[in-house]
Amino acid sequence: MTNDVTVDLIRALVENMRGAEEDWQSLAMVIDFDGDRFSGTHGYAYSPDGRIDAVASRPSAVRPAVNAYTASYYKPGDALPVAILVQFDRAKGEYEVTFEDTDAARWKVTPANIDQMREELRPKFG
Repeated sequence: MTNDVTVDLIRALVENMRGAEEDWQSLAMVIDFDGDRFSGTHGYAYSPDGRIDAVASRPSAVRPAVNAYTASYYKPGDALPVAILVQFDRAKGEYEVTFEDTDAARWKVTPANIDQMREELRPKFG
């Protein structure tokens, strides 16, 4: 399996991301699924000065890359994960993708957990 679909997925998320200033350094984006279909994105962009911006990528623009990515891991008819976390450090060029198969609430942001979730999702490589 090639990483091309992963690179294409990250590129689509970044190119269609709204909410971040240009100087962001790292990104955590959750791709949500509703049953067998992609339903949206949410996450955070982290800047070197400590600023954290809430971000999302337009679903219609990233759907082809999400579909290609999941098709590289799952056969037609297989259950998709409930969410995928994509973490990317633009300065280092490092990324990590984490699948969540059952816990739909794992990366959900609520008023009660927003501060904790911003840090929990922050990319920490190495």
